[in-house]
Amino acid sequence: MAAAVRTGFLLQRSTQGVLFSSRAVPAFSSPFLCRAHRLEPGDDELYQRTTVSVMKNEADSGILIHNYSPRGFNIDGNRVFGPCAVLPPAILQWNVGSYRDITEESISLFHMLEPPIEILVLGTGSRVEQINPLVLALLKRKRIAVEVQDTPNACATFNFLNSERRLVAAGLIPPSYSTALEVKQD
Repeated sequence: MAAAVRTGFLLQRSTQGVLFSSRAVPAFSSPFLCRAHRLEPGDDELYQRTTVSVMKNEADSGILIHNYSPRGFNIDGNRVFGPCAVLPPAILQWNVGSYRDITEESISLFHMLEPPIEILVLGTGSRVEQINPLVLALLKRKRIAVEVQDTPNACATFNFLNSERRLVAAGLIPPSYSTALEVKQD
């Protein structure tokens, strides 16, 4: 009916054809489609209320990284201090100090998972750092895509991919303290 009221005129059916009218009269003559008709218990299908039964609740979206700091991360209410490996549904301490410590041995944790992950998100701290090419080649041979980002963006990327139910893991190094807002006195 909203389409029929576009210009303030309604189309009315008549025996002679279509009439233009400025009166607000519906285009249909059925009492069931008219606004003036009041529903009663006798109008079985039109009177009954719609109900919805939830057969199965949707599973939660998994692990979510809520925030980060130079000390660590808050992952689903769990405080993790220092670098961590997020392997849904597990959160583990990751024995690396900086991006230079990311080696074939330190990432072996990620390519031994079953089912295998599709994407590994690496957060390298406050800045995007270059990862050892041997590490990237190993992950490529294992058919794991790698996304290397600074930690704030890596956390957001992990949350996004995890919410899409992708098989994703993250290796995160906390960002260092920012010195951008410090006032230097000479």
